[in-house]
Amino acid sequence: MTQPVTDLLEHARRLEGAGQDEPAKAAYIELLKIDPCHFAALNELGTLALSTGHRSAAQTAYGRAVQCHPDNPIGRVNLGNVLFENGDFAAAREQYQAAVASKGDLAEAHQGLARTLEQMGDAGAAEPHWRLGFAGHAIVKQRYRGPGRAIPALLLVSIKPGNIPTRQILDNRTFETAAIYAEFYDPAEALPAHAVVFNGIGDADLCQRGLERAQALLSRTCAPVVNVPERVRVTGRAENALRLGLLPDVVAPSIRRLTRAALSGATGLTFPLLLRAPGFHTGQHFVRVETQEQLAAAADGLPGEEVLAIEYLDARGADGMARKYRVMMIDGALYPLHLAVSADWKVHYFTANMAVNAHHRAEEARFLADMAGVLGPRAMHALSRIVKALGLDYAGIDFALRHDGAVLLFECNANMAIVPPDTNPIWDYRRPAISRVIEAAKHMIVARAAANGAGADANRGAVP
Repeated sequence: MTQPVTDLLEHARRLEGAGQDEPAKAAYIELLKIDPCHFAALNELGTLALSTGHRSAAQTAYGRAVQCHPDNPIGRVNLGNVLFENGDFAAAREQYQAAVASKGDLAEAHQGLARTLEQMGDAGAAEPHWRLGFAGHAIVKQRYRGPGRAIPALLLVSIKPGNIPTRQILDNRTFETAAIYAEFYDPAEALPAHAVVFNGIGDADLCQRGLERAQALLSRTCAPVVNVPERVRVTGRAENALRLGLLPDVVAPSIRRLTRAALSGATGLTFPLLLRAPGFHTGQHFVRVETQEQLAAAADGLPGEEVLAIEYLDARGADGMARKYRVMMIDGALYPLHLAVSADWKVHYFTANMAVNAHHRAEEARFLADMAGVLGPRAMHALSRIVKALGLDYAGIDFALRHDGAVLLFECNANMAIVPPDTNPIWDYRRPAISRVIEAAKHMIVARAAANGAGADANRGAVP
């Protein structure tokens, strides 16, 4: 490595470590002008881009690193991670498999391969990679990059893909976070220093074992806990629908969790019917079945031995479009996050074509600016009852409005993502509302840590 390249790399690293992201990016790019295939520069530029929300730029940098250094498993894993986040599971699997072939004991490669195989519906193939990836590697410390003293935080997560996305909340300029994969945590190992605990395990249908282990782990700390695992454990789709559907002005679907064998002989099902594999989100493994005759074929296309048979709630308005509102509940308060309007029954923001319809964006803007005025008192009271019933510090509610103002409940749990929009100016109206939610969540965690004397004692909160 030539001296100019060495100096530029060290300079870029110093800037990045000090949180000066843009000058650091510029330094990495300057280095790459000299050596376009410099692995460390490409890899670290990708990591910096990813940490600042520029996923496409990260994929480009990691892709170049793999192209130039195909035998380096670290580049493969990092590219696989971005592909996984993008939902391109087949491409992610290819990268993880190449990394394992290159370095068979690389834990991160097995971790990524296990997650990917699970998401692709092959739990059996994923099983050995869970063990190879996480046994002995249950604690992952994330580097702090902020000014002054960090707030030490403990993040509890599951090996399963049912965790709350926390990159925006537990940011590395406020918190020094240590993540613990609950299923593989060894009780003989000391807990990292922490002033607050955030339970990031959000999917009760998929992560029961992780939630049980997380609850047991909490007996070793006296630090305040955000989203106590015991409360999350009872927020499965079927359980939530049953108990929340009893609340005034909350219309929840009938949901039955059935084995494949039981589904074929089930009685009392009404059509159209929604079938989904438990533990999957963003519309994956989720289908609409029009008739009894189509039921078996639809179930055959879903992974796992169990399915959720969900009553279809018609969320279409007078214009024939379906609407899905998302409201976040943070520390007992309600915050509007988004409104998706779609011609399809399966409504997700990323597939609703909001970018091409100015009228729908204007409708969403009204909701974000005046949630209570748009939803009306009946729905607002219903949402407040849901907040009280769940008792969670952080969660989200997906719902529509019935013609009379009651809430049609789709989903309500902790495993809700806050996804900032891209840089396109058409989304400027969304940014203040999303920032308010992120800041509310961060403020809650900071306040809990402050009540515990954050940073005053490196071992604060730990119980021997």
